[in-house]
Amino acid sequence: MRKLIEYTKVLRSKNAGPLYLTLDLIFHDSSEMEYVLSNLKTEDVAQAYGICAKEVDIIPFSTVSAIKITFPRRHISGSPEDDDIYGCQQHMPLAGIEI
Repeated sequence: MRKLIEYTKVLRSKNAGPLYLTLDLIFHDSSEMEYVLSNLKTEDVAQAYGICAKEVDIIPFSTVSAIKITFPRRHISGSPEDDDIYGCQQHMPLAGIEI
């Protein structure tokens, strides 16, 4: 087993509007993307972020060997409770998931 970050060329997070966060996983080739896609479960992502698995969407983009994962933000972007207004520092819990 390897950590998810070891499979990716790019692993990043960003806002998908003020209410959602999106994680981009870009792979070196389609075989690594397919392997991760077949082994990564919404429950894994939900556990890493402390959310309900029903809130997690895993969307493959085979043409560009990428996966997008989207789920609701804990706090609305820019609200007083928000500690990452752009959502750009939220990818590390995903990086450590073992695949």
